[in-house]
Parts: sequence; C-alpha cells; structure tokens
Amino acid sequence: MRDKIKLSFSPELSQNAKGKHVRDGLSTALLLGDNLWLSCDERTTVERLTRLPDGSFGDHRSFDIHDYLDLPAKDFSEIDIEGMGMADHYLWLIGSHSLKRKKPKRHDSIAKQIKRLAQIKSDPNRYILARIPMLQDPKTGDYTLYKEVEDPDQPGKMLRAGQLRGDNASNLLTELMEQDPHIAPFMSIPGKDNGFDIEGLAVHGSRIFIGLRGPVLRGWAMVLEVEPEEGKAGILHLKQLTKEKPYRKHFLNLRGKGIRELRIHGDDIYLLAGPTMDLDGVIAIYRWPNALSKQGEQVVHNNELERLGEVPHGTGENTGKDKAEGLAILDDQRVLVVFDSPTDDRTVGENDVEADVLWIGE
Repeated sequence: MRDKIKLSFSPELSQNAKGKHVRDGLSTALLLGDNLWLSCDERTTVERLTRLPDGSFGDHRSFDIHDYLDLPAKDFSEIDIEGMGMADHYLWLIGSHSLKRKKPKRHDSIAKQIKRLAQIKSDPNRYILARIPMLQDPKTGDYTLYKEVEDPDQPGKMLRAGQLRGDNASNLLTELMEQDPHIAPFMSIPGKDNGFDIEGLAVHGSRIFIGLRGPVLRGWAMVLEVEPEEGKAGILHLKQLTKEKPYRKHFLNLRGKGIRELRIHGDDIYLLAGPTMDLDGVIAIYRWPNALSKQGEQVVHNNELERLGEVPHGTGENTGKDKAEGLAILDDQRVLVVFDSPTDDRTVGENDVEADVLWIGE
C-alpha cells in the first residue's frame, strides 16, 4: 500500500549555483519529531522542513555546512551528502567518498566523447564524516544546528562540531579502506562503476553504521561500523574496534543490490537497497533483524533478512528517474521514501515534490 506526502520548498532557498532545484536531487531523509531533514547531492547544505497541519511538510529552512565545519574546498563544491543520523545532540552526516567518471556529451565529436569516458574526477568535499551539535527548541519543537553550544544534559560541557581527519583527496576512512582486502581494489573505481561509494548512515549511541552502495561482492553488500572519538581542535578519530582495525565490516546478501540508505528502528536496521551501477532496477526495503544486539562482524544471508516491499522506480519513458535515495521512519508501520530525479508526475508546481509513504507493517 502506498500513499504520498507533499514536500514544499522555498523558491528563495532551493536553487544551487548551477540552477538545480533541491527537489531534483534528494539523497537522504531523517525525521526528527515534526522536522524532516533532507539533503541534495549537489549542494553544501542540509534542508529542514516542518510538518504542517495538513500532514505535508513545508516551512523550509536551509543550513549551510560551511557555517559549521572546515570543509576541504572553500569554493562551495558539492559535499554529495548521502547519509544523516542523530544521537546525543549531534547531527551526523557523511559524503559519498566516491570518484566520478565524466559523461559523454552528444554534441561533441566521437573522439571527445570517448576521451570524456576516460576522465575521472574527485570532489574534495565528498570526503567528509562529521557531526554538528543539534538541539530541539522546547517551545517550537524545531531542531537547530550550532557550531558550538552547551550540552543541555551536562551544564558546563560544550558540544562542538567536528569531522574526521582529511584533506582534498582523502580522509582517515578512505586511507583505511585502501588497505582493506575486500575494498582496496575498488578505491580507484568511480562509484557508479561499482567502485567505493557511500550511501546511507545510521547512528545508535556511539556506533555509526555506514552503508555502501558499492562495491558489491558477488551479490553481497557491505555495511561499515565505526565509533568516532573526539580529538583536538574539532578533529575526530576512530576507536579501535577489533585487534586489527578501527572498524567492523558486515556483509549482507542483498542478491546484487547495493545499499541506498540505513535507518535504525528498535533493535533492527532497515535497508533501502537498489542497483549499485547507473541503471534502472528493483529497489526494495529490507529489515536486518536484531542488528544492534549481535556482537562482532556479521555475515547475513538472504533468508536471514526480511524483505518488506518494493519501491517504485523509473522505467520506459521515465528511465533514469524516480531513484529512491532517502528513507525515514514514520512509525512502526510506515516509512517515507524520497527520490532523486523525480518524474514529472511527482513534481508539484515550481517548488514542491511528492514523497512516497509505504506501509511495511502487518
């Protein structure tokens, strides 16, 4: 069963420097109270919408990440935010960490088109795993970001924005992945070619779960687990989680699909999964039962996952459109899904778009 919810964006806040509207590139969704937090893959901002009396979301406010973090590139190049989560008065966010391959342009010569397909680009701001203090206003119920603010639970203690150590070409996480036996061979491959590509983040206390759209290994997707620790001057480090490394790897047999989003619900993790490469294909929601209570690294076979349902995707005349990217938990029975490249049927007027509400409960 599927319903729709309208998301309304402000025309003054919705265009990036290249003229792309925020509704055309939604990449992650997080519901906190009556606030729906969203990001667009070609911006350096996160967006906050508020639930309105009719059940839709509007009252758009935009927060520029440059105001809170020291991003590697100062030219407002995209962060490609692909995941957000919240715990202990911090909003966590993560970039894709992926490389991009240039697309051929039809009007160019054959030689130029072939040459473009050999060109690989890196965006410095994509290499970010960070946290920003977030507090809820007791009067309005709205959540707001701060660069530094007193912890409401521990008077005298300050909450400060911080990020994983990195530079224009990498960060601590990618340095570790370049040494990993499963992932290292894919680090020089663009994300849409089944290379290393992060899409999805979920937070439970100090535990950060990172979903990989790629690589997918013989049908098996991967989730990384890390526990960042605060260092000096806003720099985060990673706690040693095993004898060998400061991260865990969990393998899930999603039968060839990569992970598009992660969300924690109770002791379970919900997975939005779809094609790792740039093609139309089945996108589905899975439940990873008791994921938080299990110890150590996990290998989860397909029959140990619960398939909760499929999500619509573009086909035929709408090929390449309606790519489900964000998943938010509404309640025990419903989830909200937002889409990159929405079809014309999904857009409303000049600034609004419809998200899907899927019933997944019994």
